[in-house]
Amino acid sequence: MTTAPFPSYNPDPVSTTEPPPKSPFAEKRAGAPRISACIISFNEERNIDACLESVAWCDEIVVVDSFSTDRTPEIARGRGARVVQATWTGHVAQKNRAVEEARGEWLLAIDCDERVTPRLRREIESRLASGGTADGYAIARKLFYLGRWLEHGGWFPEWRVRLFRRGRSRWTGVDPHDTVEVDGRTERIEPEGEGTDAAVILHHSFRDLSHQLKVLDRYSEIQAGELFRRGRRPRAGDLTLRPLWRFIWCYILRAGFLDGEPGFQMAVNHAYAAYMKYAKLWEINRGLATLRDKSDLVPEEDPLARRGRSG
Repeated sequence: MTTAPFPSYNPDPVSTTEPPPKSPFAEKRAGAPRISACIISFNEERNIDACLESVAWCDEIVVVDSFSTDRTPEIARGRGARVVQATWTGHVAQKNRAVEEARGEWLLAIDCDERVTPRLRREIESRLASGGTADGYAIARKLFYLGRWLEHGGWFPEWRVRLFRRGRSRWTGVDPHDTVEVDGRTERIEPEGEGTDAAVILHHSFRDLSHQLKVLDRYSEIQAGELFRRGRRPRAGDLTLRPLWRFIWCYILRAGFLDGEPGFQMAVNHAYAAYMKYAKLWEINRGLATLRDKSDLVPEEDPLARRGRSG
């Protein structure tokens, strides 16, 4: 796919970049294509250490942080990451900022609640060492939800381009859903293996149902705002047929029922997310809710982390 050149980044007037670590690239991978792990964060002290540990083998780790009020930047620096502070401007823009900051020939994008398995690391290093012709690689993501790894319902394999050549790719999409657009050839890295012993990205997205509902509330507000700004208005069926279709697609057509009770809960909340997106669009359109800027919708601080510091 041919795309426009990667857009140059317009520096944020209040952003700051810390000096790089002593050696920007690890000597342990000398001679191999350099890989930069790119991460964005905000108040992720519960997740970021395990995330960084899973990509410690990369030559460089870049963390674009949105002025966290917890220990996220401190933990990242302790892991040898280069921390860049920048005001939150949305998922797509923030991830493109991380791409701009990276120095590696190849970029590995990962979120704070994700982990790279050892098997995936070996597959990545093998692919890049062989000098293949691909400019991007799609990787399967596996979601841990309510005590089990989901294998159905459209949640596995959930293919995402996360490894891509510098200068040939960019983040696009409509917040909060982002995707990597590659100017060139893409290939898949097949999961192989079973369970967590597979070439996958492990996704620890929701701690429990309460946490999931909070995330869906924020995401649905972002989505509704994006739809409203693009001129979309509520239509007949948005509040009824769309949620129903989401449940049928997830639970029945994609066999979510095979994941037991967690599969049912995910299908219900998948439908709920569709309902809330269009319900909030209806609310904004009627003037019953304020259209907030994306910069006001940064995730709230984790109350458990805050309680731990105050104790």
